[in-house]
Amino acid sequence: MTNITLHTSNLHKQLLEDIQNSSTIYILTSFIMKSGVKVIYDALQDALNNGADIKVLTGDYLYVTQPKALARLLDLEGDNLEIRLWRSNGIAFHPKTYIFKHQEEGAIIVGSSNLSRSALTSGVEWNLRMQRNASIDTFNQSIDLFIEHFYDYQTIEINRESLKSYQTDYDNFHVKHANLISTWTKREEIELTLPNEEEELPQKVVDYPSPYTTTLEPRPAQLDALQELENTMEEDYNKAMVVMATGLGKTYLAAFFAQRFQKVLFIAHREEILKQAKKSFEQVLGKSGGLYYGLEKDPDHDMLFASIFTLSIKDQLHTFEPEEFDLVIVDEFHHAAAKSYQKVIDYFEPQFLLGLTATPERTDGQDVFAICDGNVAYEITFIEAIQHGWLTPLIYHGVKDDIDYTKINWLGKQYDQHELMIQQLQRDRAEQIYEKWNEYKQTRTLAFTSSIQQAEFLSNYFSEQGVKSITLTSASKDISRSEAIRMLDTNEIDIIFTVDLFNEGVDIPSVDTLLFARPTESLVVFTQQIGRGLRKYAGKNNCVIIDLIGNYRNADTKLQVFNQFKEDDAKPRKSMEPIVPSSCAIHFETEVINLLEEMRKKRSSRKERMYLNYLNVKEHVGKRPSYEEVHKYGTSNSKEYKQAFGGYFAFLNEYGELSHHEAKVYQKHYRWLKKVENEMMNKSYKMVVLQFLLNKGPSDWLKPVTPEEVAPYFHQFFMEKNYRKEKDFSNKNTKKLWNYDKAKVAKLVADMPMSKWVSKDELVYFKENQFGVNFDVSESDQIILHEMTSEVCAYKMQVYFERKGSKRNG
Repeated sequence: MTNITLHTSNLHKQLLEDIQNSSTIYILTSFIMKSGVKVIYDALQDALNNGADIKVLTGDYLYVTQPKALARLLDLEGDNLEIRLWRSNGIAFHPKTYIFKHQEEGAIIVGSSNLSRSALTSGVEWNLRMQRNASIDTFNQSIDLFIEHFYDYQTIEINRESLKSYQTDYDNFHVKHANLISTWTKREEIELTLPNEEEELPQKVVDYPSPYTTTLEPRPAQLDALQELENTMEEDYNKAMVVMATGLGKTYLAAFFAQRFQKVLFIAHREEILKQAKKSFEQVLGKSGGLYYGLEKDPDHDMLFASIFTLSIKDQLHTFEPEEFDLVIVDEFHHAAAKSYQKVIDYFEPQFLLGLTATPERTDGQDVFAICDGNVAYEITFIEAIQHGWLTPLIYHGVKDDIDYTKINWLGKQYDQHELMIQQLQRDRAEQIYEKWNEYKQTRTLAFTSSIQQAEFLSNYFSEQGVKSITLTSASKDISRSEAIRMLDTNEIDIIFTVDLFNEGVDIPSVDTLLFARPTESLVVFTQQIGRGLRKYAGKNNCVIIDLIGNYRNADTKLQVFNQFKEDDAKPRKSMEPIVPSSCAIHFETEVINLLEEMRKKRSSRKERMYLNYLNVKEHVGKRPSYEEVHKYGTSNSKEYKQAFGGYFAFLNEYGELSHHEAKVYQKHYRWLKKVENEMMNKSYKMVVLQFLLNKGPSDWLKPVTPEEVAPYFHQFFMEKNYRKEKDFSNKNTKKLWNYDKAKVAKLVADMPMSKWVSKDELVYFKENQFGVNFDVSESDQIILHEMTSEVCAYKMQVYFERKGSKRNG
């Protein structure tokens, strides 16, 4: 067969053949129609039944992708299916690519055919199919780029719940643009079918100079972290997370820690980070490392620096043995709960797993604590680092943003970009931003905007005022990131306007002014971007932050990132102003103070906030979330479900999230569920006993047990995980029980958890060596009550060990 072939009609025949012969199937099309899904549905199901890895990425540009098409794809059955949607925010999205691979065979089809019946059958289309052996480099590059796009921050996972949100957006757009949808203009038709001629050029990789010029020795924060990691290993942990503010040298810390290991794997999500890390490790360890990403794969080194996108490709991952690396380091660990990371982390079995991050918060729905068994070996925020003198002090100016955000639609995770842009792209607003910047700025400014259009609009306005300004975004063609940074360093320009290019992995120590010209939608991103200005630099005494404050969501809560006291430590205060180190300063305009006070008065009730939090998690997981899931993936503190409602199932009952039968079971047994929810836990012992009961099944868990029956399970629970043993089974009495003695363990079970379970409510009894629940459950209710109790028990256990893990440095 010819290596490259042209297909101008009936592409479906070739697609069906390729699907049948492939174990990896990647589909990337700008839109998907239900008619197109129908053409290949059965073939995809057969492939899934045979274990194929199938990923489908489509877009929401002009809302052509049909919700019914996505729903039909979700009907496919198989664990290896992932569907994601590119949120284009109105920016053209035009790819049409089909990639197939099986062992060393494969092919890529690129052309004009989206996933619709006409495009795959009778339509006039031009598609080139290239076999893998025609250009292995090109084929491999296409896979790497697909994976990178698939897990891009602009994509969302499609499940039954997120599909409901897309259906709403789809319906609203079609109502608002009914004429446009029914009668496409010629230009719109072209934009739907032809590739964009202005695709982004590859960015040059920045080769940053090393901050070290003498013999490398750990800095103070690194020394503290290394000592805590040493303690962690002595306690027999095999995984830990280090939370270290940007600018304190997380990568060098990892390199110093890696000196004790033979083979090291460093994982990151960007080429710049990998190359920086390789250089840092080579300086510290005095040996060369290899890169493993895209087209550059050099695995024959004891130190390997690999792209998460490349490793998440099954064929690439399985070129390594699970135990090949002694140390696995995951950079920007707050991403680690994403499927791409989970697949890789679950595959490898190193002696030690180290996660590095500056922002571990769950603000973006990331459960990273559980991945490292809740073990945070070391944590220092940027405020604490400023207190120590390790980062540059900040001077914060909160200035008034007069946009009325209550009139802009909130789409669940962000404001409607089109409506927001109408408000932002006005000269009087640009003038206000310029005047405030001109009043407070220092020498080199990095400005963050909501969109490419706003970045270009503000840059043009500033240039008109005689400011040396440039725009650097994913759409920039005439300047690379490295060149822009060089120009800022040498004062050839005064300000760079950007969107999200400088969140992670890019160091510009000379920046001494940050301008936030857009609403804060993510505290994680806000914290990352603040870190861009806090690195120490010759002649830099502080970093000025100019922040537009309007009545947008998070405006009154985001300031907590500046507070030198943690939320649990600080007493409630009347002032909205955070308490910062003496070297820093916070300044608010009078209008901003009034606005924040008014927002606090009008803030939605706690119950409403918790319900919105719940809905976001429900969309994320694609079903009604468990108690543990709202804790892991939610943005609110999960303990508020108990504080505001009396418990998670009380909340579900109040908001109609329980089935009719579940609601009846809850109403019968709410006292029991409340008891489990409120049970004090100085140790995990009570929940371990309850877990033993629950493991017996929906009916048998209600039968009494003796301490002797529980003893083997109780002992094994603590012995099988080092972190459990160290936290709850290592005092002078329990340490004696590490060598199992049934009688002594049974006595501990009787004296501690079983006796402590008993209270005035009489829901639990412990008499004559028999322990059990003191209430009846009808046979028809047993399964539901068992599930509810299991959820609360699992949640309590998760929170307990997280809390214990986070107190290592407390």
